[in-house]
Amino acid sequence: MPLKVIVVGAGIAGLCAAVSLRQAGHSVEIFEKSKFATEVGAALSLSPNGVRVLRSLGFDFERARARQMMVWESVDGTTLELISSLDFEHAEEQYGAPFMAVHRVDLHKELYRLALDEEGGDGQGTGKLHLASPVVNARTDQGVIELADGSVHEADLIVAADGLHSVVRSSALQKEAKPKPSGLSAFRFLASTKVLEDQNDPEIAKLMKWKAPGATILADTADLDNERHMVWYDCQGGDVQNFVGIHPTRSEDEEEIKASMMKEFDHFDSGILKIINLAEEVKVWPLFIHDPMPSWTYGKIVLIGDAAHPMLPFGGQGSNQAIEDGGALGYLLKGVDAPTGVSGRLALFDQVRRNRASRVQTLSKVRVGKEKEVEQELKKYTDTPDATVPGSFPERISHDFGFNVFGKCDEVLASA
Repeated sequence: MPLKVIVVGAGIAGLCAAVSLRQAGHSVEIFEKSKFATEVGAALSLSPNGVRVLRSLGFDFERARARQMMVWESVDGTTLELISSLDFEHAEEQYGAPFMAVHRVDLHKELYRLALDEEGGDGQGTGKLHLASPVVNARTDQGVIELADGSVHEADLIVAADGLHSVVRSSALQKEAKPKPSGLSAFRFLASTKVLEDQNDPEIAKLMKWKAPGATILADTADLDNERHMVWYDCQGGDVQNFVGIHPTRSEDEEEIKASMMKEFDHFDSGILKIINLAEEVKVWPLFIHDPMPSWTYGKIVLIGDAAHPMLPFGGQGSNQAIEDGGALGYLLKGVDAPTGVSGRLALFDQVRRNRASRVQTLSKVRVGKEKEVEQELKKYTDTPDATVPGSFPERISHDFGFNVFGKCDEVLASA
């Protein structure tokens, strides 16, 4: 008999888990608090460790208009002189999958399609989505959730994928540690490639021609006391340019956000400032540090994605770790045909995921190139006492990109 699984939250983690669990033959119901299961936001990077999982789920990268990232370079934000560069043109050969970028909406649409696809292969379980269904409480021992309308739903497994402010996590923990302010915030905006090209501005035209096909970090080399940099890469088949500006938190309510970003980066290349000024909408979010959790499993509840390991944006692994979570959960629960087998497989899931994601979560606190700053903290989360941890940008890339979550699943299954 297939397991009955409830997934709370229809974001990236929840939908990946739903697809993976359905493909493992289980019956999945997704409860999403919003009226429409649509993502908003900007672009995100899909590193090879995440792409490998999405491929296994049948994700259509062409339909999602994903863009291959050929390089990851750091440049001086003022002079645009190259500081360092890593080549990812041959990421397929190096890591088993390419390095890509995708708009969050396109990623979500494709996962949504797969989660509810009624034409799946033999052995695929059922999938159902409930919109406008906010969960207000969960009971760990019984595998029960309660909705705002008073209805109660029971399952063999509750997958808590309801994000940073997880209601299910709060129900399971009763008391939670408060996140610590990082002192940093992130500006974000998107710009149409065509709009930029149609400006007929020689500085913008020069920048567009100069821009490498991948991720460009524009570092502030003038102010060494504060973390300040911009990240630039494209998405949606190259039609959209994605920008992020990390900076010391400002009092945004005192000034218009775009003007605030212009002021924060006023010493950067003048062409970059012109692009910021053309942005239709600039948003800003404060960044918080969350310590790794000692457990993700509470009775019949398992936490995944931001509910389990919220991350800072440095390294671009937040979504990729959510994807690894979802892929691993279905992989490990394949062949489990009775509720009595769930707890043992959740223990294996913990072996596969928690230390791995905790290392990445710790790395997410520092910009690439500053891995030494968290080296001792990383050693708390190694799988074996003598394991090495990343201490440089190339080592971080190898650690993040080269991980095969299915290989790790096979390893723990073989030793179980």
